[in-house]
Amino acid sequence: MKKLFLFLADGFEEIEALGTVDVLRRGGVEVKTVSVYDRKEVKGAHEVTVVADCLLREIKEEEAELLIFPGGMPGALNLSECKPLMEMLGKHFDQQKPVAAICAAPALVLGKLPLKKEIHMTCYPGFEKYLPGIQVSAEGVVVDGNIITGRGPGFTFAFGLKILAYLKGCECAAEEVAEGMLL
Repeated sequence: MKKLFLFLADGFEEIEALGTVDVLRRGGVEVKTVSVYDRKEVKGAHEVTVVADCLLREIKEEEAELLIFPGGMPGALNLSECKPLMEMLGKHFDQQKPVAAICAAPALVLGKLPLKKEIHMTCYPGFEKYLPGIQVSAEGVVVDGNIITGRGPGFTFAFGLKILAYLKGCECAAEEVAEGMLL
């Protein structure tokens, strides 16, 4: 099975990153946290330092099944300003491979992609302006084709479960994980 990569930049929203990783790993999915820096230590928006599994320069886009972008500020902005990451995202998206982003990341990171105007997405309130012409919903989690988006921290588990259901091809895997988490 190919890998999932969740990218971390200083200022990331800790619950969105770690909650998503937790849900996916509980579902038996291999997901690696990736620092966009030349160091594995990445400091979150609430001063929690996380040690990433690997560095951006150590991974190969062709190994990725799905790319995940947590929000948080300035974390999402820092992700969007990482040129090698954005190049990887562009290649991945051009091949119609799935991407997932939550909170500010749908707008600041995925918003840099050549998105079709009929795509439905969600993002943190106030960030819709970075998605001109896109159908932005107030739903907690939106799946449209190969794009999975979450609105914010309160929807982290639902976001992770939607990614899991997408990967496994059925809601049953996500339901089993949710039940074990008492959700």
